[in-house]
Amino acid sequence: MTDQVIDSVQAAVERAATAGEAWRATPPAERATVLESVADALLKHAEELWPAAAEETRLPEARLRGEIARTAAQFRLFADVLRDGGWVEAVIDHPDPGATPPRPDLRRMNHPLGVVAVFAASNFPFAFSVAGGDTASALAAGCPVVVKAHEGHPRTSDLTASVVRQALPDPDLLGLVHGFEAGAPLVQHPLVTAVGFTGSLAGGTAIQRLIDERPDPIPFYGELGSVNPVVVLPSAGPAEVASGFAASLTLGVGQFCTNPGLVFVPAEGGFEEAIAEAVGATSGGPMLTGKIREGYLRASGRLAERLPVLAGGSEVDGITPQVFAADLEAFADGLPELAEECFGPSAIVIRYRDAADLPAVLRRLPGSLTATIHAAGPEEARDLVPVLRRLAGRLIWNGWPTGVAVCWAMHHGGPWPASTAPAHTSVGAASISRWTTPVAYQDWPADLLPPELRDDNPLGVPQRVDGRLRV
Repeated sequence: MTDQVIDSVQAAVERAATAGEAWRATPPAERATVLESVADALLKHAEELWPAAAEETRLPEARLRGEIARTAAQFRLFADVLRDGGWVEAVIDHPDPGATPPRPDLRRMNHPLGVVAVFAASNFPFAFSVAGGDTASALAAGCPVVVKAHEGHPRTSDLTASVVRQALPDPDLLGLVHGFEAGAPLVQHPLVTAVGFTGSLAGGTAIQRLIDERPDPIPFYGELGSVNPVVVLPSAGPAEVASGFAASLTLGVGQFCTNPGLVFVPAEGGFEEAIAEAVGATSGGPMLTGKIREGYLRASGRLAERLPVLAGGSEVDGITPQVFAADLEAFADGLPELAEECFGPSAIVIRYRDAADLPAVLRRLPGSLTATIHAAGPEEARDLVPVLRRLAGRLIWNGWPTGVAVCWAMHHGGPWPASTAPAHTSVGAASISRWTTPVAYQDWPADLLPPELRDDNPLGVPQRVDGRLRV
């Protein structure tokens, strides 16, 4: 590691920390206006941004334009979150000398942590990158951000950072560093208070090791890998399942964390035949980076050594969508290896004869971001719900996991290895909570209380007062 890399990281973090002092003191309503200005700036500069990303990632124009719009929408969502005020979780318990033990005046709310380190993702050059959800939610919380750009789209990262900085009151609120070697000094900088990451299991575990080496380990919110099991029950329609699955499997050449990697289908009913036909009509395409391409070829090659190929699409740029087949017993015997993520357009179709045999196998799967059921009615699926609820952070009925809505109710997380903190989400309004910490004030002078905790509630935020929520 060169001194130049270390110096660049230190400078970015220290500038962000200095800029963050004024930012955390900025009233939420003013921060909301800034976030909306960032959204406007991203849309205004879309004609500069998408061509750079297309050149670096080979993603199509329509996809990139849509992603820029989604990225802007994330900033607008967090502007709404700030104006709503519920994110601070203001709680007031007035004193009660008659309680056992006597209760003092206690008031609690969430405050921003400090500098947040964000590792940009490869597969979303905008929505999970420099201006992605981690950055938007951290800025909303009152935290400055330093992003480690992904090596797959460095120029896009620079352009995006430039656009966002123009809309910020202090450009140092968003730092940007490049290169693999920048990761360690960024994670271990003493002023960094939390880390956000979207990437591979290997990358996430490496970051966790760096955090564990710190004298003061900090929170790590990582999204590391997911196989997103789909359970097809006998009442579902084979044609509809097959067409939906093939489209979801090959969307973006399978380079989504929500790609359906395991599909459990009845042994009878024509499901395998329908899937084989639908996948056979698909085609591959260029992958985002050479590293991702090599990883997909290795992982799909390992599956080919163990399982027969049910169907394959047309090869494009050396990439072929492939679906492998196994019966439930053979799949169970091959766990946990057969349930490892294969990042790309590859999946395993697992045939079962009795749906009653599924829970025992599903319980052995690793945690996932999503789990899906396809069925004509709820009664048929009732016994699976408790199992899937423990397996994944988002449960889908008669749909497909690719596509993550940016809204208040979204949860994008799940048990390990889907994420390092299953109670937290990296998409949606609740993701702001990752970058906050609660502080309680006991018998604190009213003049020194944050406005969110005052009895007159000048900001009009939701408050839980003496156990009752006031909106």
